[in-house]
Amino acid sequence: MNIWKNKKWGPMLLQEIEKPFNSKDYIFEIKFDGQRAIVFASPTKVIVKSRNYYDITHLYPELQSIKNIVKKNVIFDGEIVMFDNNKPSFQKLQERFRLKNENTIKKYSEEESVQFVCFDILYEDKDLTNLDLMKRKEILSKYKDNDVFIKNKYIDENGIDLFKKVVKLGLEGIIAKKKDSKYIISDRNYNWIKIKNLKSGNFYICGYNEKKNSNVVSLILGEIKNKKMKFVGKVSMAKKKELYQKLKKLKHTNKSPFEDYDEKNNYVTPKYKCKIKYLERTKSNHLRQPIFISEIE
Repeated sequence: MNIWKNKKWGPMLLQEIEKPFNSKDYIFEIKFDGQRAIVFASPTKVIVKSRNYYDITHLYPELQSIKNIVKKNVIFDGEIVMFDNNKPSFQKLQERFRLKNENTIKKYSEEESVQFVCFDILYEDKDLTNLDLMKRKEILSKYKDNDVFIKNKYIDENGIDLFKKVVKLGLEGIIAKKKDSKYIISDRNYNWIKIKNLKSGNFYICGYNEKKNSNVVSLILGEIKNKKMKFVGKVSMAKKKELYQKLKKLKHTNKSPFEDYDEKNNYVTPKYKCKIKYLERTKSNHLRQPIFISEIE
């Protein structure tokens, strides 16, 4: 496949593990909380594709300046990021990629520019995906950073110390990449690994949703703030867990216990709590990327 001409393909993806590690076979990078993107850059034009092949070029007109740093056809892989107080802000980026009006997009691109954090190069007038990662990094290193293009830095061997720094700074996590890894399009394997900086908390189960012919139930989560139950989000849980049977035996109602959330659900007496890991809280105090861990006895 000619990856320059055929632009309908996805990036190499990451497996996930819980704990950081050290290894002389890996390099380690900061994981930026943004929108994964493949950038097709020539001296005259830049095309930006999402990980699901969608053309998102129109959303980020400021990325056209990447054409100024290339002299041939080049494909970069990286993350589109917006910074707030020197930290990546996914919520600010969400506001950007939800814009529809062309004039509004142009205005925001001039006043609050995104940045493309580049961590790989896949093409430079020829396919580079069969080269080792460190050779691709060497080729990438000759491209100069500008206002919207930033090369992601990495460290050798010591993932544990980098993860400790990431936790201290409140960043999303780290990525471990095997030094001799080839770039395998649309593949997910343990040559590239993400380790997230997850937070945890205990929350009331205030209800649940279930679909027919599904082995998963969606729990409705809440917490008490100022003596009132506040909605914090939903999380999936396997029906095979004993907790599911306990919830079915509770008194059910159609009335929401929340002032700020009133969707149709099977609401129950908030008798049980569960432990949840999550990435962060949104501005509305909802849990982002929640993961069910266990029932709290």
